[in-house]
Amino acid sequence: MSDVTATATVAAATATRPTDAILAVDVGAAGFQAGLVTARGVLIDRRWTPIEADVGPESNYTALAGVVTDLVAQVPARHHARVVGVGVSSGGRVTRGLDLVTPISVASWRDFPLRSRLEELTGLAVHGDLDAKALALAEGWLGAAQGHPNFLAITVSGGISGAIVLDGDLLDGESGHAGQIGHVIVEPGGRRCHCGTQGCLDAEASGEAIDAITGRPASQPSFQIMQRAGEVVGRAAASMCNAFDLSLVVVGGSVALGFGSTFFHAAQVALDEGARVPYSRGARITPTRLGEQGPLIGAGAVGWRGVRRAARQSK
Repeated sequence: MSDVTATATVAAATATRPTDAILAVDVGAAGFQAGLVTARGVLIDRRWTPIEADVGPESNYTALAGVVTDLVAQVPARHHARVVGVGVSSGGRVTRGLDLVTPISVASWRDFPLRSRLEELTGLAVHGDLDAKALALAEGWLGAAQGHPNFLAITVSGGISGAIVLDGDLLDGESGHAGQIGHVIVEPGGRRCHCGTQGCLDAEASGEAIDAITGRPASQPSFQIMQRAGEVVGRAAASMCNAFDLSLVVVGGSVALGFGSTFFHAAQVALDEGARVPYSRGARITPTRLGEQGPLIGAGAVGWRGVRRAARQSK
């Protein structure tokens, strides 16, 4: 059974228990979020708190734990729901399952043991994955890629990451990083990337890179910066479409969505120029459809995927 359609199967299997929910947690660009996502992908409640830049790792974790515990405390009385697992999404440098995370947005977290800390806090199994993979699950389930068994998902935020769905299945890879488009070289001899090479997409078009290039926050871009970011993302997307026989690219993240039509037009032009083989010609690039609910629905989809896998393994 495919990963993208599996959430629908979970929904059918739990039709007699519509209040079963995943506790969804997202480590975002500006804040921590927690929400409750049902088996049908409905976000029934949520909490948010900002990420503080100048505090230590435990202070940041305390802020996250606060929104999680506040939300969980409301579940029995307010929602009559039953939390069956935890799903977590995060960008940055991570290990499989988010055992250790180093998000760009949380400066004090360096190899922070997020998964074990949340398991200790909630007493539930925690299933974690990269933000782009969570995006792929969410958009394939309910968003812009619904009904498409083959597509590429990209998040363009403080960093850039990607995920690939083939024949309905989200690819994981050896260490859980399959589809990491951020390290496709788009500018040979370009800026030095934190991975050690030069000209990676992440080093050329991420929010962190734009800050360094312009000396201004990525939220204050010039037209040229928005256009170039779209161009290099489209260039990298074309390579992935050619390599994996894809015709759809779904893009989210605060930078891409913030740059809007200028970014997406430039990205489509570059995709058209780079995807010329018969099977990828005509590939299109589109923004995410789930909007600001997307990260939590994505984290919820990660959780439902984990619950399904655990149930299958226990049989």
